[in-house]
Amino acid sequence: MRKLPIGIQSFEDLRKNHYAYVDKTEYIWNMVSEGKSYFLSRPRRFGKSLLISTIAAYFLGQKDLFNGLAIAKYENSKPVDEQWISYPVMVFSLSGGAYQDKNGLAKSLGSMMEDFSQTFGIDLNPDLDLPNQFRSCLKKVYQKTGKQIVILVDEYDKPLLETMNVNNEQEEANRALFKNFFSILKDQDQYLKFVLFTGVTKFSKVSIFSDLNQLRDISMSTAYATICGITEEELLHSFSEKITTLAEAQHMSKGTAIHELARMYDGYHFSIDAEGVYNPFSLLNCFAEKRFGRYWFETGTPSFLLRELRRSNKAVQDFTEGVSATQARLSDYRAHNPDLVPLYYQTGYLTIKGYNPKFDEYTLSYPNDEVKYGYLESLIPAISPETESPDDSFSAARMTGYLENGDADAFMKMLKALLASIPYYEGKAPVQEQAWRNVIYAVFAVLGQYVKAEVHSAGGRSDCVVENNQYVYIFEFKVDKSAQEALRQIEERGYAEPYGASDKKIMKIGINISSAKGIIDEWQVG
Repeated sequence: MRKLPIGIQSFEDLRKNHYAYVDKTEYIWNMVSEGKSYFLSRPRRFGKSLLISTIAAYFLGQKDLFNGLAIAKYENSKPVDEQWISYPVMVFSLSGGAYQDKNGLAKSLGSMMEDFSQTFGIDLNPDLDLPNQFRSCLKKVYQKTGKQIVILVDEYDKPLLETMNVNNEQEEANRALFKNFFSILKDQDQYLKFVLFTGVTKFSKVSIFSDLNQLRDISMSTAYATICGITEEELLHSFSEKITTLAEAQHMSKGTAIHELARMYDGYHFSIDAEGVYNPFSLLNCFAEKRFGRYWFETGTPSFLLRELRRSNKAVQDFTEGVSATQARLSDYRAHNPDLVPLYYQTGYLTIKGYNPKFDEYTLSYPNDEVKYGYLESLIPAISPETESPDDSFSAARMTGYLENGDADAFMKMLKALLASIPYYEGKAPVQEQAWRNVIYAVFAVLGQYVKAEVHSAGGRSDCVVENNQYVYIFEFKVDKSAQEALRQIEERGYAEPYGASDKKIMKIGINISSAKGIIDEWQVG
């Protein structure tokens, strides 16, 4: 068994130190053979940096690193004098940097360009601004080496995501620098061998996608849908022994372990016609720890996603039931746009689940249980960040325990505390109302991991039913009416009748919410 490459982003390190590697080099060969300039969007921790490193190694002619891989077969079939040619490779890795500082992005770009120029013994003209230094650098390296240059930009959008809706002035400054710096590639074609930009999001107004319009966006291309991530075939071929070890540690059959891996980590689709992929980061960590955890989700709170959600009146329930969007809508995310669907798709919290060719519309939902429940649990404290006491703060285990013990009042007290802690969005009534609706939905959806919980909105069904081994809870919510009226609706519409033959105790809970106060002002248990 080879070592698991957790956190390894260097292709050279991975190959020289005998880490497991799922061969993606055929995609690189196809990219190089078919075109010259590309853009690829994928969620974080999906292998974009390793892909950049692999492409860099290929263009540097590091032949020995590719022994036994698909691209070696193709490269070795070329005329001898055309094999494994080394080109100048300039990598802009933007995953780290002080991008909220006034000159943070400029310093990062300048430092990386300086390192590249020094490799070839070239001095940058300090009298030129940064974009013109870049232009001059490309020309001088080409003239000195006689070879075209490879430009690889990793996590291009990190400086924008870090400042979005946090520091508007710096966000605009970073956007302007991107426009001025990278748009010079537009008229430098004679000096360029290959160009690839990667990122999480495709910002349609950053200008590199309008000024640098020769970039081919392969983010939703069927031919490149599995360039990052691990397919089921790759999983079973490359990690069979790891699956066996996991199954033994979890005291389950190998078949059950494969099913659980799919439930937790599979389900990402980047094209409707292509095979789905597993999240590589979670998969590798699961094998390393020999348990099923939310590894990808726990590596970073999606703070900018939650900020955007708080600013909108988007119903989180839609994400579970499925939202529709055209490809054009999914491909372009515009900052400050209230439409969250493109952002949630590009960042990996929603994925393609179906396609209607008649209307050219995709259906999207959560890819798997890791993302669904991880996101919903993080949503609750993010929207309702403070409660009166630690005992009122959200705990799925505690709330499930209350329901298992038949303590409806304790459950309702915690739910009331959560709603009461939601900040008041002055002048934004739809946002305020949707905030507590999202918390209510998220609470019951999260409970669905542990008990049978169904959240409804149709008029002919109760708002929510929670069922465990001893109890059936039927909830009905009213706004600016009364708990008694909510309880009466449960009775009059016979919401309890489907459970009449059960020996479980039925508990009916009518709830009224005050829209003016944004809180549960009363409930009744029947």
